[in-house]
Amino acid sequence: MLPLIESGRRVSSHPAVLALADGTLFRGVSIGAEGHSLATIVFNTAMTGHQEILTDPAYAGQIVVFTYPHIGSTGVNPVDAASDKARVSGVVVRDCPAVMSNFRATQSLPEYLAQEGVVAISGVDTRKLTRHLREHGSQGACILAGDDTEQAQALARQVAPHPDIHPVDDATTSAPYSWSDGSQDLAGQQIPAPSANYRVAVYDLGVRQSLLRDLVAQGCEVTVVPAGTPASTVLAGKPDGVVLSGGPGDPARLTSLLAECGSLIAAKVPLFGIGLGHQLLALSLGASGARLKCGRRGINHPVREVATGRVLITSQNYGDTILPDTLPDNVRVTHVSLFDGAVQGFELADAPVMGFLGFPEASPGPSDARPLFQRFTDLMAANR
Repeated sequence: MLPLIESGRRVSSHPAVLALADGTLFRGVSIGAEGHSLATIVFNTAMTGHQEILTDPAYAGQIVVFTYPHIGSTGVNPVDAASDKARVSGVVVRDCPAVMSNFRATQSLPEYLAQEGVVAISGVDTRKLTRHLREHGSQGACILAGDDTEQAQALARQVAPHPDIHPVDDATTSAPYSWSDGSQDLAGQQIPAPSANYRVAVYDLGVRQSLLRDLVAQGCEVTVVPAGTPASTVLAGKPDGVVLSGGPGDPARLTSLLAECGSLIAAKVPLFGIGLGHQLLALSLGASGARLKCGRRGINHPVREVATGRVLITSQNYGDTILPDTLPDNVRVTHVSLFDGAVQGFELADAPVMGFLGFPEASPGPSDARPLFQRFTDLMAANR
């Protein structure tokens, strides 16, 4: 167990335990809220961007293990948030430095986690934990602030792999709203955006603010709608294009959304699916998916553009993949992962539809995939 140390003084020594459903146990110190957290545990390989990951709705219902050893040295600030609150169910780190060093920081990571009610543990051998998850797969877990290992292990075994309530229900907005903010500089100041030439409806499956900002920067007038909005309602507004955002959970369980995707495709409105939205489009076309053993999450994943051979470094967060042999004949694969061969992007030959499994709006992360937004605006321009 590693206590937080600042100038030779012990800052935190409150115990915490992490228990996995298979009985594996780790001890550490509590750096977040009191109590306990139950969720599926996953790992992320990003070296930066802990705040964006914590606030990303696509991580709703998950305990996130950061494989990079030092998390929290840059603190937390309101500008970098991916949404309006922390979305993760829990946090596991190797070391949380007691001293934050960033001119933009307004809070330390432990202060933020406690404020947001996120249970977290530091002092865990995350390299050992990640190897265990790679070998045995993601599973239920419990973080407990305290030293009751028997309770933590009993609670971890109770985590259902597929809860009845889908995380998208909690991640989506409750009502439609307009978004007009464009990209920001490091000080949080707005960067001037071009005039809005396209009206775009965004299905909020767990949308990140960076996606909305990038659409505005591309010249789009953005309206965000709840995940349960009928396609007929969206189409009645005569949008130039529709975006299905990324989000959490198993796409095959979103049966009502799959039906709405089919209606949107049939309407031949320019359509862009990102992350979970990409998977929903593929399944609605008749493809089949498969659950990965431990998922792919990080900001350094190489993806090859099929037409050019160009390699993009991308941001990823997925636990399910589309089986390429099940895609219909009218689907052209545009991008594939160099890690696992996963279908990373596709287009339809007979409709203005495109999907991308990674996050072109990555923030932080690489900008290699951002030209996909231009491709989407090209589809909208050609469809007028």
